[in-house]
Amino acid sequence: MNILKKIGLSIVGLVGMMGLTSCNYNSLVEKQQNVDQSWAQVENQYQRRADLIPNLVNTVKGYSTHEEETLVKVTEARAKATSITIDADNLTEENLAKFQAAQNELSQALKSLLAVTEAYPDLKANENFMNLQAQLEGTENRIATERQRYTEAVRDYNTAIKKFPTNIYAGWFGFETKPQFKAEAGAEKAPEVKF
Repeated sequence: MNILKKIGLSIVGLVGMMGLTSCNYNSLVEKQQNVDQSWAQVENQYQRRADLIPNLVNTVKGYSTHEEETLVKVTEARAKATSITIDADNLTEENLAKFQAAQNELSQALKSLLAVTEAYPDLKANENFMNLQAQLEGTENRIATERQRYTEAVRDYNTAIKKFPTNIYAGWFGFETKPQFKAEAGAEKAPEVKF
């Protein structure tokens, strides 16, 4: 009897392993890892932007002593944006919304800073400032690219765990949907152009 139980358990285990293979468990793991990798790249690019800001602020500070309020807003927004980090395992709608709000606040502060620099022709001609501004623009493009890659990875992963029959056992193994970035409030409105 004992041998029959062992053989029976072995057969059940073998059938279970074959079932895991047929339920795309390994494929789901790969897709989840792709989402995590994509998220790491998003964070990496946001960190790159945050690292550029102190140099940009210091360069502007040297030219514009009476723009203190704008410089303080940028510095505070940077501090807030860098204080909110999300581990790939804790990507939830709520956490992503907080992260995105802080990053959007920083983007708005940077826009204000760059608008202020228009009043300082010497600053706009400064080689260091022009280099930092070019790096910042390049980083913004990288952020957009990495967010797009993250969005695609999440779409692929979320679709996979919702398809039948995978949706039946995806939950058993802890595969839950991942959140997407949301458009900024007001992004649906085209900017008004006046001549």
